[in-house]
This record gives sequence, structure tokens and C-alpha cells, in this order.
Amino acid sequence: MAKPFLCIDFGAGTLKMGEFEHAEGGSLKLVRWAVKPLGPEGTQEAAREAIVLQKLREAIAEKGFVARKVNICAPGSQVFSKFVKLPGESAAKLAEIIQYEAQQNVPFPLAEVVWNYQLLGMAADGSLEVLLVAIKKEVVEAYLRICESAKLDLQLVDVSHAALVNCFRFNYSDQEGCSMLLDIGAKTSNLLFFEKAKSFSRGINIGANSITNDFANESRVPFADAEKLKIEEGFVSLGGAYEDPNSPHQALISKIARQVMTRLHIQMNQTVQFYRGQQGGTAPQRLYLAGGASLMPYTAQFFAEKINTGVEYLNPFRTVEIDHGVTLEELAKHAHTFGEVVGLAIRNLAQCPVELNLMPDTHRKRQEFSHKRGYFIASIFSVILVVFAMGRFYHWASGKKAGLRAELQKQFGPMNKAAERINEASKDLDEVRWQAQVYEDVLKSRVYWSEILSNLQDIFIRIEASPPVPDGVSTNERIQAGVWIERLTPYDPTAGAAAQGGARIPSQTDPNTGQPQAVGGIHFLNLDCRAINLKKHSASANTEFVLALQDRFKTNQMFLPDGTTLTNRIEDVDATNISFTFAVTLQLKRPIRTQ
Repeated sequence: MAKPFLCIDFGAGTLKMGEFEHAEGGSLKLVRWAVKPLGPEGTQEAAREAIVLQKLREAIAEKGFVARKVNICAPGSQVFSKFVKLPGESAAKLAEIIQYEAQQNVPFPLAEVVWNYQLLGMAADGSLEVLLVAIKKEVVEAYLRICESAKLDLQLVDVSHAALVNCFRFNYSDQEGCSMLLDIGAKTSNLLFFEKAKSFSRGINIGANSITNDFANESRVPFADAEKLKIEEGFVSLGGAYEDPNSPHQALISKIARQVMTRLHIQMNQTVQFYRGQQGGTAPQRLYLAGGASLMPYTAQFFAEKINTGVEYLNPFRTVEIDHGVTLEELAKHAHTFGEVVGLAIRNLAQCPVELNLMPDTHRKRQEFSHKRGYFIASIFSVILVVFAMGRFYHWASGKKAGLRAELQKQFGPMNKAAERINEASKDLDEVRWQAQVYEDVLKSRVYWSEILSNLQDIFIRIEASPPVPDGVSTNERIQAGVWIERLTPYDPTAGAAAQGGARIPSQTDPNTGQPQAVGGIHFLNLDCRAINLKKHSASANTEFVLALQDRFKTNQMFLPDGTTLTNRIEDVDATNISFTFAVTLQLKRPIRTQ
């Protein structure tokens, strides 16, 4: 009888596990399962490894998992993936071309990642479709350490969207036309299309944490409390035709949830248009929902209203046998979140449509060595016997070696001098590498601008949508707010005067002197802004609006609160003016290097 095996989905917010066996008839049997929320600490990179290991050990102990060979899946937030089209005549030099495409598309040096690719077939225009995936080595090594600490033998490292493709194909091979699968996770969402033998996927950087973050910012409660309230009271608002709930928190959560789902729906629409226009697909006929965030009440109704197609929840156990010891009622509450887990299990059953493995080469070699350990032991024992039999010969030869050793020692002096020269050259090389790292950081900062501008745009959109209500103004009064940037001026404090407002400037160690050295670059952004005059509502309305905007800057992930200040230049205008100006200084959490 084949041994059972484990499949683990290390999600961004939840750990999901399933232990499977090969069932009669060539199918799968689920023997036992577990779900462990990782909590707020699990979303923090510094604490994630320890939290995941703790929850993994708890699940193994509580559920009695016995399998030790394990397939794992990394969350979409930790994986880079991209669909690439190559000329059809490139098949002869496919490996070289894909290597070049990986160097051009993967946003990290290839030496720092584990990457792989999958040929998806020939497109209608004769080009080859290739799926590129990559994950940082440090992320995979963390999962290796977790598995080793839990005494698990890691066999396979897959990615979420690939596992979902295999799960859907295994369970819904009878579907005709185009099917769409939306997997809503904690940090990101996966949108997948299935049509005949073709599949296409895209990762969207919107997840359930977006709801929690927005609610925490709006209600000014800690993230952990906001997450708890979201789980206990949250639902997706059905729009203006329905009354708000009596609970202020519940009303705010439902409103924010609808806003986040609306942004997700906009991204879905754009992807559908791309799929139909660039990938030659047809309009989706149905939508399947998956992922923990889709559990929020009225999520299915929201998307059914928006996309005007049938919406149902994914059943990854549709063709999987369930052991009699598994409580079906409990499993049903979490079944649609197990798409990745079942997709991992299918890899042990048969050849799959997408077969990726992001296991580092070093670990694969250790596995191969472990499988051949018996042969190595026998070989070593044979060598020992030979050495023992030739002991007399080596005893005689030792005298000769002593003479040679004396000759070699005479040569040590010149070699030591050569070693000193090598050490000096090594120091020079370290200095050159340090300088090269500076230039590399400058190049990487180019894409950072787009993130900064995107965050500024998001802050302005939110403050315009929900401006503060001035004192003495009715909450029912409509406040038409608007704000824009007239001038944005980068500021490098290391190039001239001291830092603005006494804010701390990051430093690094100079390899020549060993002393701290200020990091040259853009640390501050000076914004000259203009906003719609709100004095018709209240004399203090303009000031309250600017202070509310300043608070949003301070809580944004891109800026440091201490260095983000209003420069006390709010233009004093009367109620007849259309607009007024003000200035804000923002300190970047991660400076943009310029030298």
C-alpha cells in the first residue's frame, strides 16, 4: 500500500494542510485536514517563519498527521509570474531564449531566485506560450527550514496559480466554454481562465487585507482588532438600495468591503478584456469563487450582480474520495479554500497540465544523495578495507612523504607573501562591489517612483471620496472635495543643509573607513497642493481637510510619520474663492538613491 503524503498551502494569512492517500481506481482520498489562521504576525516578514512553524507543529499534533513527505505551495504575494509569447521558430534555441526572457522580466537578479518555466502550447498566431515563475531563494530556504524543523521531507515547491490550474482541470474537465476562477487571498488574488485546453492567469494585488487596512485606518483601531471585527461582523454591502446596519463598525466594514470588491472587479474587467483581445479567448460563461476572503457574506451576490453570469463556489473535492473519518460538515465550511492543496496532491497522482518545481538545486542534490546513501556507505566500507590492506605500503611511503614535506615547507615563505597580495586584492574587490551596489540601488529606484505616485493618487482619491465633516456641519450635508498637486519637488538633505524638521537620515558603513555615512538620495518630497475651498461649509473646513490629509500621509506605508508634516503654509482665502493652496513635506521610508 502506498504511503500517505502531505500537501501544505502556506497562504499569506492561513495555513491549510491535507493528508492524502492513493485511492482505488487511480484517484485520491483525503484522510485528514487542518486549517490554521496565522494572525497579524503571519503577515509580517520578520515574524512569519516562526509563526508558520508554530502553527504547523500545532496542526500536526492536534490532527495526528503521520505522513512525512510533503508538497508545499507558496502564496501569490511571494511569487513572480508572467506569460511570455515567443516566436514559433525559436523552438531550436528555446532554452537560451527563455533564459534571456527570464533575465529581462524577473525583477531580481537570477542568482537570487529559483525560477522555472512551463510551455503552454502554441497560440493561434503560431507563437509559443510560456509561463515564467520565480521566487526568491531566501523565501524557499525559509520553507525548507520550517519543514526540516517539523521533521518533514520536502519533495515539491509549487506556486498557487499553477496548483489551482491543476485542481480545476482535475475536477471540472467536463465544463464547456470559458470558465473563470477568482481566488481571493489575504494579500493578493488569482484570476484564472479555462477554455478547452487553454489556461491563462493573472495575479491582482488586492486581497482581504485591503479591507482590514482600510477599516483600521478609517476607524483608527489596531490591525488585529480590525481583522477580528471584519471576520465577526463584516459583509459586502449590496449598495444604496439597502439600509445600513445599526452597528457603526459593521456599516463601515460593509462599505469598505464593497469599495475593495469594486476595485477588484475593475481589475477583473481589464483582465477579461486583455484575455479576449490579446489571448484570443471568449467571454466567460461562469465564475467560480475560492479563497478565504470569498467567505465574507454577499460576496457571491456582489459578483453575480456585476458580471451578470452564474457564480458558484469552487469544490476542489468534486472528484476526490473523502475518508469516513472526516467530518463533512466541518470540511464544507473550508472546502473552497483547498484548491491549492488538492492541486498539490494531484502532482503525486498523474502528469498535470502545469508541472513546476521551485526546489533549489542544492536541496535536490541533497535528496539524491540521501536516496543513494546506502550505496555510498558500502563504497566507503570497501575503501576502508582497501586502505587497511595497504597499510604496510603507506607505512613505508610515510618516510618518503616526510622528505617531501620538508621541501614543501621551504616554499611556504613565498606563498605567504602571495597570500598577502591576494588579501589586498580581495579588499579592493570588496570596495568595487560596494560601489557597484550603490549604482544598482540607483537603478532599482526608478520603478519606486511609480509606487510613490500610485500611493499619492490613492490617498487623494480616498480623501475626496470621504472628506472630514467640519465641526458644526450636518453629516447629511454633501461636501464636494477635491485636491491636486501643483508641484512636487524632491529633496536630498545630504546634498546641502541638515534634514528637515530634525528627521533622522539613514546611514550605511563605508568599507574604507568603517564609519557610518549618510545615504545620498531623495529622502523628502515637498508638495505644493491646491484644493477646493470648503469655507462655505465652515470657517475651519480648509484646515480640517488639510489635517485629515496629513493624517493619511502619516499612516501610509510609503512615508515616515515623524518626517511627514504640514509646512504651516495654508492659504487663507474667503468663501468666494474657488480654491486654496497649502504645502506638505513627506519623508520617504525608503529613500531613492541618486549617488
